[in-house]
Amino acid sequence: MGKASKRDIARAVLDRHPKSYADELHVAVGRNTPAPLYQWLIASLLFSARIAADQAQGAAKALFERGWRTPEKMARTSWSERVKVLNRSGYARYDESTSRYIGDTTGLLLDRYGGDLRKLRADAGRDVEKERALLKAFKGIGDVGADIFFREVQVAWDEVYPFADRKALDVARRLGLDDSAEGLARLIGRENLPRLLTGLVRVGLADEEDDLLRDVA
Repeated sequence: MGKASKRDIARAVLDRHPKSYADELHVAVGRNTPAPLYQWLIASLLFSARIAADQAQGAAKALFERGWRTPEKMARTSWSERVKVLNRSGYARYDESTSRYIGDTTGLLLDRYGGDLRKLRADAGRDVEKERALLKAFKGIGDVGADIFFREVQVAWDEVYPFADRKALDVARRLGLDDSAEGLARLIGRENLPRLLTGLVRVGLADEEDDLLRDVA
């Protein structure tokens, strides 16, 4: 049997983990409209904390299921209401600080950009590094949070594509895949690149590299 190709390995990652975190949260980032962009910003904030990804996903889902899917609706919630939801969804270790970050981030988004992250993009002149700097002005969003945001928003913001964060590239390298965003994009295409990146991160978190390579050999 011949050695598995890079395309075969990438497909095996997607077969194991076919959905991105945004897919699973029903956040349609590709629409490039204010509500899903806001939802993904909040999810990126949650995922970037030192907490298990499943807990972060559960926390985001719990917030959104309360109907807090726009900055206007989130702004009408209290700190204690957000703490209660975060705590009940397994985010207890960071519930109080994260509730504050969500409130501060939502307030800044409304005050500076009218609740619309497309205005942040315009203010940055569609320059990715300037977009990163403006994203990091939000409380709770650092480089990791910006990377998570860029993973998904690249399907809508042309200047970001192709993008791959270091965590996903480290796993790609261990699997023998291209260790650049351009190389991964050539394997899988633009629409599937966020799913592949999420799948790579999940493979790494579950320590599945050897098992996956055995399956595809």
